[in-house]
Amino acid sequence: MRAILSVSDRKSIVELARGLAELGIETFATPGTLREMERGGVRAKSISEITGFDELLGGRVKTLHPKIHAGILARRDIESHMRELSEAGILPLDIVVVNLYPFLNTILKKDSTEEEALENIDIGGPTLIRAAAKNFPHVTVLVDPEDYRPTLDKLRAGGVNLRERKKLAHKAFQHVATYDSTIAHWLSPEAFPEAMTIPLIREKELKYGENPHQRAFVYGEQGKANLVSSLKAKEELSFNNLLDIDSALNLLSEFDAPTVTIIKHGGPCGLASREDLVLAYKHALAGDPVSAFGGIVAINQVVSTDLASEISQTHFDVILAPGYEDGALNLLQRKKGLKVISFDQRMGKQEMVDLLPVRGGFLAQDRDGLQSSELEPKVVTEHSPSPSELSDLLFALRVVKHVMSNAIVLARDRAVLGIGGGQPSRVDSVKIALGKAGEGSKGAVLASDGFFPFSDGVEMAVEKGISAIIQPGGSVRDEEVIKACNRHNIAMVFTGVRHFRHK
Repeated sequence: MRAILSVSDRKSIVELARGLAELGIETFATPGTLREMERGGVRAKSISEITGFDELLGGRVKTLHPKIHAGILARRDIESHMRELSEAGILPLDIVVVNLYPFLNTILKKDSTEEEALENIDIGGPTLIRAAAKNFPHVTVLVDPEDYRPTLDKLRAGGVNLRERKKLAHKAFQHVATYDSTIAHWLSPEAFPEAMTIPLIREKELKYGENPHQRAFVYGEQGKANLVSSLKAKEELSFNNLLDIDSALNLLSEFDAPTVTIIKHGGPCGLASREDLVLAYKHALAGDPVSAFGGIVAINQVVSTDLASEISQTHFDVILAPGYEDGALNLLQRKKGLKVISFDQRMGKQEMVDLLPVRGGFLAQDRDGLQSSELEPKVVTEHSPSPSELSDLLFALRVVKHVMSNAIVLARDRAVLGIGGGQPSRVDSVKIALGKAGEGSKGAVLASDGFFPFSDGVEMAVEKGISAIIQPGGSVRDEEVIKACNRHNIAMVFTGVRHFRHK
């Protein structure tokens, strides 16, 4: 048997080479790999003994040669293939051990140049891997150092069976596909290219998915911080925990001021901003204390002992914050069932493309961000909002785009009082939000993620004391809705931007 070794990641390569030599397997290696083996006291032959050429173009061409690829690709069960090899003086290659130039590590370096990146696009390596993986019925291909020892054990026991070679071939093609996807993503001139490939790496298996009968895993985009890698948690997080945490981070990223939000089933049920975080927490909880039970509480500032004391009085599944005072951490970790998690604040600021799974594919869109024009909404009524009302309207606007459509948010003094969403009718969402707010709706403002198709929702809100409304506008009945506001002497502003959230 003969093997060819060409690796950039030299982990365990000496041990593998030594094991192959002990088995009497003739080994050939590319220059860098050969030097590593010799330093480890393992003798092998240079790849040039097969090709008859030294490497060319500064190492760009080493293995791109018919004597190598014919030796890998020849089918041992086809007589003509073996006859052609013999007539050409080519020996079969039975084991191919390759991993690729560190392209990802190169582009992740802060001072990386385009020239460096291009020089780290491997050409010969993927070609070797693909050839060996294609011919897996006869050739064993290894791309992962973790497979070296198990493969040696199998070779010592008599050989690598067909099923194992096929499994290794799958890993090999996936290795190349991920590598090529990373390069394509780096080269892409636009966020939505004609063909999209995203290199996803399985991070971990979860206990189960949304429900106990569903399997679930976490995948992260290669080379980027992801939800799991950015969290520090001692406890095991569930699928639903992670969904809620993602919603919390998305919502917290809207606010620079000290803010507390409470998330339940992927959406906010309370939120408030205050310089005093304890006060912010109390107002966030007051927004919907019943729904808050068993949810997650997320904070964009370090948690103090005083705040931890308040939080510990209510049952939550998760608390999420960038950090904790020692006293706060000790207090919270004593609370049974509470998962205490810290997060990297940079996560919420990443620009991302939204991918939503549908049958047979994905829908892709830009992440829904607040547009600069919305911060100066157009007054469309005879009465203008007061400065405090405008501040609350913009506060509610930041929240409403994180609620399931048709979304309605009521707020006052930078605190959410009532939320309605996920209803087929906007007026039903208004009714739910008003019901949550109760008497608190008097003097509060209302934000809507979409236009009011009729004036009935506005009439209902005014009846309960709402003093100002922010909405996109754009309905054929805008004039009817504006007249209703004028009739009741309340302010309405249009943003011109809709914020539907359907998933």
